[in-house]
Amino acid sequence: MHFVPSRLFLTKGVGTHKHELRSFEMALRDAGIHMCNLVHVSSILPPRCKIISRKQGESLLQPGQITFAVVARCSTNEPHRLIASSIGVAAAAEEDAYGYLSEFHGYGMNDTAAGNFAEEMAAAMLASTLGVEFNEDASWDEKEQVYQLSGKIVRVSNITQSAVGHPQGLYTTVIAAAIMLF
Repeated sequence: MHFVPSRLFLTKGVGTHKHELRSFEMALRDAGIHMCNLVHVSSILPPRCKIISRKQGESLLQPGQITFAVVARCSTNEPHRLIASSIGVAAAAEEDAYGYLSEFHGYGMNDTAAGNFAEEMAAAMLASTLGVEFNEDASWDEKEQVYQLSGKIVRVSNITQSAVGHPQGLYTTVIAAAIMLF
């Protein structure tokens, strides 16, 4: 039996509560995946896997469903602390080749910085697999141009959720996820 997803959707959410687990559940609720039994998987974007909208993807989920997902999660109870979670996507130009999904979570980064970092990680993993030569120390803009010029990487993108820790020290959790569908 082969479990190769044919579709996936990207989602994100944020939750706040006095208990960390409940703040995570609230973030899952905000992301629309709270009713699923999530199974965390690593970061391969399957060949020919179509990325669909969140709305389309949510309509295909059933309560209690075992759901494979690449998930990035970050929590804090430190007042005013900036947190972010991001999923980066790098798709290969060749439709029969696999791509990469990267998960990133960190502190002190806004949506743009975290999203760019997640995209950069996914693209670097795909580029190294495809034999695209690049300078690890170059800026993301320079590397992205090399990837595009190679003709081997067709698309990079991300979904990112950031938040600032609650001022009274409640737990704040952010998640970003790629939900795989069969």
